Amino acid sequence: MASKNNNPRGIILILLAMLVFSVQDGIMKHIYSFVSLYEVYLIRTLVSFGLILIFLKLTKKPIIFKSQYPLLTFCRVILFFFGFSSFYVSLAVLPLSTATALFFVTPFLITIFAHFFLKEEIGLRRWSAIAVGFIGVYITLNPDFNDFNYLSLLPILCAFCYSLSMIIIKKTSDKDSVYTQTFAFYIGAIIISSVFYFIIGDGQYNTSNHAASQFIFREWFIDLEASILFMVTTGITATLAFLLLFSAYSIASPAVVSPFEYSILLWSSLIGWLYFKEIPSLTTVIGILIIVSSGIYIFMREKVQDQSITTEKPLR
Repeated sequence: MASKNNNPRGIILILLAMLVFSVQDGIMKHIYSFVSLYEVYLIRTLVSFGLILIFLKLTKKPIIFKSQYPLLTFCRVILFFFGFSSFYVSLAVLPLSTATALFFVTPFLITIFAHFFLKEEIGLRRWSAIAVGFIGVYITLNPDFNDFNYLSLLPILCAFCYSLSMIIIKKTSDKDSVYTQTFAFYIGAIIISSVFYFIIGDGQYNTSNHAASQFIFREWFIDLEASILFMVTTGITATLAFLLLFSAYSIASPAVVSPFEYSILLWSSLIGWLYFKEIPSLTTVIGILIIVSSGIYIFMREKVQDQSITTEKPLR
């Protein structure tokens, strides 16, 4: 791995990675009305798996599938798979920028989990930032408890699962390379998606008109001519974004480049506005700004304390 000393290039790579991730999320939002979620998951993962294998072959990097932590790896795969399933389902009911912003409770949750599971010392300032961040979440959701759409909590569920998976990665990264951990997820996602095909792939459980329910239970492969290009593109963008993100963390200081992950909010807002005609309310913008400010403050405090908790996470 290259020395972490090229921060400007790392920042550029992070910005590009977030742009590509937002394009992928935009594609997912575009196609949720005519494909099945796990159909996309299967195609996306197969494409990514093949592209990463080709990349490792071309760069002559070792290809290692076996994990030194099989039980923890299994738990991480389950968390990652169903975590991002919940995020993609949320795109059927939430604006792209809102879903993305709510996912960024991740630094708060990782910090909390690191305190309880990794015994990391968290000071009053970071606890305060976490509290303020969750106030931002409340403002973003702007809940009307008489008619609250609980599916709007799905990005937070995704963040919860993702944060736990990042805690596991902190345990397993000493022996498992980032590619080994990625392969574990790909293999797990292919297996789980294939199982879902035999259970729900014929559309027999697609009995509700709700957009989120149809996204999950719609019959698979009913119009491949219209959907296959989109599904393959999600695999290409996922792979490209991963390589950009991993490269950024490899050549630059995580404490410096991590805050630039928030640039995905800009890209997502632009895509939501230009393509989906989504214009966030003033309340939503205020809530998002509070979430972003709190997350960046946590990154800054980690740098001051020389304590990397939420920053070294080159996976999404």
